[in-house]
Amino acid sequence: MPPNNQTAQVRDLNRRNADAAAQDILCALCDGQQAVPYALVSSFGAESAVLLHMVSEINRDWPIIFIDTMMLFPETLTYQSELALKFGLTNIQHHRAGPQTVTRHDPTAMLHQSDPDTCCRIRKTDVLTASLRPYSGWITGRKRHQAQTRGHLPLYEVDPIIAGIKINPLAHWTGQDVAAYFQAHDLPRHPLVARGYPSIGCTPCTSPVKDGEDPRSGRWRGTQKTECGIHLPPAAPKTQPLPQGELA
Repeated sequence: MPPNNQTAQVRDLNRRNADAAAQDILCALCDGQQAVPYALVSSFGAESAVLLHMVSEINRDWPIIFIDTMMLFPETLTYQSELALKFGLTNIQHHRAGPQTVTRHDPTAMLHQSDPDTCCRIRKTDVLTASLRPYSGWITGRKRHQAQTRGHLPLYEVDPIIAGIKINPLAHWTGQDVAAYFQAHDLPRHPLVARGYPSIGCTPCTSPVKDGEDPRSGRWRGTQKTECGIHLPPAAPKTQPLPQGELA
């Protein structure tokens, strides 16, 4: 679809669905089809269980993309397995950068200290871009309340990475909405939440959050970095993009 038509489609979707419930937005993506053309990208983080539970009640074979950066907390990997089993999810796709890519660009696993943007691109952004090629777009769990940089997040947007549409069905949800959904459906919490981690990424770049701070203030603390890159327009890479097929 040409970009101008896609922009018009996104504008129309935001207008027509401004007050739509998240479940209704997700149901509309299926539209009676057995194969869902939009993948849910999940970090299996602090609030991920909400969308994962919703899609499990619509279609347990919904394609779910999980990017393993090989630097995740062990608790995240355990939580991923727990939710998959509890919700009966049958189409979780694990993706990671191939060993040749990691060895070539981050042989000591210390790139996050000197160049976190490139580390995120190699281990996450390029991997996600490759994994999304079969889909028309993707779904995220981002919410406006999470950080000032997300304060005007729309429900639908033109994706900056792939030629598709990105959908944020929980954009207008508050922290109270999330807590109420967890309680109403008796969803298990990520074990790190109780230890002060309301936003959970890779081990070396995630720290606990103090009362009154943005939920994402523990990500890349002490730097100007606020996003891993999957929700930002592509920048000129410092390394060659991940070749198609170079995934583990």
